Amino acid sequence: MITTEGGHKIAPWKIDEVDNLKKLLKEGTVISLIDMMEVPAVQLQEIRDNIRDLMTLRMSRNTLIKRAIEEVAEETNNEKLAELANYLEGGAAIVVTDMSPFKLYKTLEEGKAPAPIKAGAVAPNDIVVEAGSTGMPPGPFLGELKSVGLPAVIEKGKIAIKDDTVVVKAGEVVSQKVAVVLSALGIKPTKVGLNLLAVYEDGIIYTPDLLNIDEEQYFNDIQSAFTSAFNLSVNAAIPTADTIETILQKAFTEGKSLSIESAFLTEDTTEDIIGKAHAQMLSVASELSDDALDDELKETLSSVATTTSTDNSDSDKDSNEPEEKEEEKEEETPAAVGLGMLF
Repeated sequence: MITTEGGHKIAPWKIDEVDNLKKLLKEGTVISLIDMMEVPAVQLQEIRDNIRDLMTLRMSRNTLIKRAIEEVAEETNNEKLAELANYLEGGAAIVVTDMSPFKLYKTLEEGKAPAPIKAGAVAPNDIVVEAGSTGMPPGPFLGELKSVGLPAVIEKGKIAIKDDTVVVKAGEVVSQKVAVVLSALGIKPTKVGLNLLAVYEDGIIYTPDLLNIDEEQYFNDIQSAFTSAFNLSVNAAIPTADTIETILQKAFTEGKSLSIESAFLTEDTTEDIIGKAHAQMLSVASELSDDALDDELKETLSSVATTTSTDNSDSDKDSNEPEEKEEEKEEETPAAVGLGMLF
């Protein structure tokens, strides 16, 4: 045994354990604390096997983990690392990895598995028992189901639940009776795995609420930000590698429109300006009496009117075709029904 300055004796294995923890802390770039209190031994071993190549996990007593963190923080003059010890709770362990805090959180969450909820636990969300057969024969279990508010009946020789029923609302404590019934029905409303308490990286401590990101929403936000920035660049005429082509196209289109509207002749707009002037001339001519028009203009207006009339006629014809086809279909229906009755 080793005696400290205060006269307390410390077992050598505790000193060795703190030294090992300190060595691990100094080697890691991303250091996290996890709670594994509720993880069954079999599932814990499976989780450790799955993460072995991704991170290093070391279980220890909370007091020893706290001491190791504080000593490393003091030796490296890192006050922020010392704050990590404030997040110790439950059955804690240290996880050291090179992956980012966000990826670490996602990896640990994906490693969780559905599990029955225990009596006294707080429901993470509404626990619903869906309608349908339980597959169990009539017996005392029917009374247990009814005692927790489930509409249980006997159908086809088996116990069944008549309607979808919420047995525990989110935030409520699960009673012993409800926990037993849910377990018997095979309902697993919770997930068991390594719960992240906090992560330290480069002088920053991340908590689970910061790491729990909706990736789809995050991606949509980035797309929206890019679109807004793109539009700002184009409308403000601030050229970038992504917007220069669109800015030039916009400038050309606006310049051409201005040239046409102001009748400013250029190599690219002369034809459009003449075409616009011709159309305006015909519009004015159509409002005048025949006496004010020469023969050539009358002929031109007549030709335009004939073309417009033909186009409208073809359009009306096209719009009537579906109705004719529909009528033909309706006429054929009774015959088809009659043939169907022969078989």
